[in-house]
Amino acid sequence: MAKVELKGVTKVYDGDVLAVEKSNVTIEDREFCVFVGPSGCGKSTTLRMIAGLEDITAGELYIDGELMNDIPPKDRNIAMVFQNYALYPHMTVYDNMAFGLKIRKTDKAEIDRRVREASKILDLDNYLTRKPKALSGGQRQRVAVGRAIVRSPKVFLFDEPLSNLDAKLRVTMRAEISDLHNRLQATMIYVTHDQIEAMTMGTKIVVMSEKRIQQIGEPLYLYNHPINKFVAGFIGTPPMNFFKVKIAEENGNVIADEGNFKLVPTADQQKHLKAYVGKEVWFGVRPEDLDYHDSPAAENNMAVKVTNKEPLGAETHVFVQVQNVNIVAKCEPVVNPQLGDTVNFTPKMDKCKFFDLETEVNICEPEIEKKW
Repeated sequence: MAKVELKGVTKVYDGDVLAVEKSNVTIEDREFCVFVGPSGCGKSTTLRMIAGLEDITAGELYIDGELMNDIPPKDRNIAMVFQNYALYPHMTVYDNMAFGLKIRKTDKAEIDRRVREASKILDLDNYLTRKPKALSGGQRQRVAVGRAIVRSPKVFLFDEPLSNLDAKLRVTMRAEISDLHNRLQATMIYVTHDQIEAMTMGTKIVVMSEKRIQQIGEPLYLYNHPINKFVAGFIGTPPMNFFKVKIAEENGNVIADEGNFKLVPTADQQKHLKAYVGKEVWFGVRPEDLDYHDSPAAENNMAVKVTNKEPLGAETHVFVQVQNVNIVAKCEPVVNPQLGDTVNFTPKMDKCKFFDLETEVNICEPEIEKKW
């Protein structure tokens, strides 16, 4: 397998339409790297540049130490799995998987060995004589993956391969692709807009927004240490809640004043927030970091009005209003307030985040390294 390196990779269309700006990423050998972000952020364009389907405007792309900028796609030794499967409808599963090897004039015995090996890995042995129309969506996607496996490429590329599947099947296929990575120990690059796919599948995540990389890291590191408000709000389900607070000093403490309630940050947070006294900042708290109380807490109590609730069995999501914005808290299933009730929450301040109002950078964790 191989290491993939992007050094200042940029893509500009029609002379002035920026699609990707100065991406610097190193994907190590055997890593499962997921590019995640909203539509139009540049993640699929980046994947297509790695595949050779898009020219690189500026910067350098290396695969296994070899410069790839001018190498045609067929010579890059990569395999790509697309969102729409791209199977030949008139061919059987066996022939679909074997077709790429036949074009390369691979020996028939070797083709049969590779197809049957991939078929066994993907549990397709009973479907080899069927045509795509006789398969389910998940089976078709497995065939598309199998077609990639038989080529034994240096790098596997996945372009939102689960987007066409229903919710239940997506969960199953997530597990199957992760298991496939563990079996093959291959270098895999996966593009998705679904942060749950990114969190559950990737060993490394590249978060993109507005044509640029925002942060790179392991899933739980990004979850616990977001570099800015965008990453904090994009990673996690339900997403992090945000509202504005004014930083002030009171009784020797630096506090965050929301207007209707006041919060006392941790000692370390206060140290970083001291420079913001008199200014507004963004306060971020995840739904799971809001503790419900039957009565007002002595400190850091948020008395808020219930606007909606979602009983989910194992937990209940309670929606409340802060500054005319709905925020959500994850609660135990026994919590059952009525709409319009005033309830009490206390945020776990050591888990909460503060972001600059203008730059939206994480104020209290300046040690987060930016390597791109």
